[in-house]
Amino acid sequence: MSSQTAKSVAVTEAFTQLEARPFQRAGMALDLVYLARQSLGDKKLETELLALFDRQSGQVIERLTHIKPDADPQWPRDLAHTLTGSARAVGAHGVAAASQAYEAMLGQSYEPAALATALQILAEEVEIARACIRDVLA
Repeated sequence: MSSQTAKSVAVTEAFTQLEARPFQRAGMALDLVYLARQSLGDKKLETELLALFDRQSGQVIERLTHIKPDADPQWPRDLAHTLTGSARAVGAHGVAAASQAYEAMLGQSYEPAALATALQILAEEVEIARACIRDVLA
């Protein structure tokens, strides 16, 4: 199997898993234990990180949703990659998985409808995480 074919199969598998939405189960939008370990138990830092992620993730989705057809194709991949790293840092595993799958799809030739579906799933995962953040910070 060629490396291009293997990569395409891996992306397809990631997208299939993503459609199943394993992270939408109650209590899994944010891994607060992971976040506490990352911040060494500093509640002020946790609060700051969650607030930053809340703001950044909303901005990224807004930008990805309004990409112009003539935009540099690397730009949405960079945005998705940034979101993946940020999501992992705060324990938003569903967002990280959706963002990683979307980024991988952008690097391949996919039908616009498949990309739109992947972006919709990513936006939904972000909204779920943001709602959880609002609950945690309330």
